[in-house]
Amino acid sequence: MSRLSAKNLKIAYGETEIIRDLSVEIPDGKITSIIGPNGCGKSTLLKTLSRILFPHNGAVYLDGKEIAKEATKKIAQKMAILPQSPDAPEGLTVAELVSYGRYPYQKGFGKLKADDWKAIDWALQVTGVDAFRNRPIDALSGGQRQRVWIAMALAQETDIILLDEPTTYLDLSHQLEVLELLQYLNRVEHRTIVMVIHDLNQAARFAHHIVAMKDGEIQKQGSADDVMTCEVLRNVFNIDAEIVTDPRTRKPVCLCYDLVTSYNNAADKIAQ
Repeated sequence: MSRLSAKNLKIAYGETEIIRDLSVEIPDGKITSIIGPNGCGKSTLLKTLSRILFPHNGAVYLDGKEIAKEATKKIAQKMAILPQSPDAPEGLTVAELVSYGRYPYQKGFGKLKADDWKAIDWALQVTGVDAFRNRPIDALSGGQRQRVWIAMALAQETDIILLDEPTTYLDLSHQLEVLELLQYLNRVEHRTIVMVIHDLNQAARFAHHIVAMKDGEIQKQGSADDVMTCEVLRNVFNIDAEIVTDPRTRKPVCLCYDLVTSYNNAADKIAQ
């Protein structure tokens, strides 16, 4: 049974409906990627799953309990959220930022205890940023900063980690660095990972389960083989894709694509 699920969600910003009657179950102990075109509701769904946003209708459940009715610190001890392009206060060091992950376990303004530092030190080491622990965050590269934010989420000691576009603005090597770290956390630490991601090939390579969205609804979900098909990509992204098998991973890869209805095609029809 899924530990994290949503039923009949309806979410709107003012009068604009973003998600309508959406239900989803997140596979426990797996990596789930949420894909879809810009504005389809991917980030809105992730924020609702993490209780940053509250639905107008429907509910999100964690361990069978409606999260809207649970205490914030209790939820934060089970689920961590890494938003898109997070900012740290100027001058904050790596260790100081990672220590914020211990907030759910603090009482009042209590000082960090031995157990807190043990979790912080482990998070710094497993993400490979321990050597930078005393450096200011703004002195690090983009890939290093992203690993520090993931370390903060790990310091929370949650079984579930949600990430909104964790590879945005990173170059190819740093993207792989972050995704391989998440894969390690899933395989070795058995964390459930849920991430919004734009790169279809990365979603297919690293995720066990893919949720494809369009216009606030789930169009298809399942394994990479189920979702990375010409038919699904045509429906979700309006592209005519060439799908091949990656010889290294044996996962489907979108080799190339064209718009189903492009400006050039439209112009040719008008000329005729």
